Amino acid sequence: MRSQTRRLLTAVALTASVAVALAGCNKTETSSADDMSLGNPKAKVTVVEYASASCSHCARWNNDVFPAFKAKYIDTNKVNYVYREFLTPPVQVAAASFLLARCAGKDKYFQVVDSVYRSQEEMFTTGDFRGVLLRIGQSAGMDETQFNACVTDEKNLKALNDRVEKYAKDAKITGTPTFVVNGKKVNGEDGGEASLAALDAAIAEAEKK
Repeated sequence: MRSQTRRLLTAVALTASVAVALAGCNKTETSSADDMSLGNPKAKVTVVEYASASCSHCARWNNDVFPAFKAKYIDTNKVNYVYREFLTPPVQVAAASFLLARCAGKDKYFQVVDSVYRSQEEMFTTGDFRGVLLRIGQSAGMDETQFNACVTDEKNLKALNDRVEKYAKDAKITGTPTFVVNGKKVNGEDGGEASLAALDAAIAEAEKK
C-alpha cells in the first residue's frame, strides 16, 4: 500500500501543471463553491490567500501571523477570508496535504491545513511525508484505509489540478503566499509573506471605498 501511495504522489508531481511564471493581478475576486473560507461571506472586505501546503513562507505566516489576523478580522466578522490552494515544490506533498484536508470535510479543513503547516519542518527534516500526513489524517478521524483512498483519489486530484491551473491563469500568481484584498495584491517584505501591518493597511483602504 505504501508503494501505491508513493506512486500516486509521484504522479501528482508529474501531472500538476502550475503556471507560476505569470505576472500581474486580476482586478476582481469572485468566490466559488470550491473555495474554503472563514468569517463573514457578506463582509465588505474579502481577503484571499493563495498558499501551498509545502511552502515554508506559508507555514510561517500560518503559525506566526494568522492567529492574530483571525482574532482581529475573522472572529469579528470584519472580513471574508478565502483560502485558495496552490502547488509549489515538492508538489506531491502539497497535493497530498490538500487532498487530505478536503477529505476531512469542511468543518475540519482548516484544522488539517494548520496541522500540516505545524508539522512541515518535521516532514522536511525526516523525509517521512506519508507518516506525518497519515498521523494528521488519523487525528482528523481517518483510518489508514481511508487515508490511502483519499490520497489516491484521481477525481479529486484532477479537480485540485484544475483549480490550481485556473488560479494561476486568472489571478496570475507568481509565488506563495499571495494575498489579495478586494482585488488588490498585498506584497510581502523581501518577497516573503505579508505582515499583519501590511494587511491592516490594505484592509483599512478597502473599507474606505
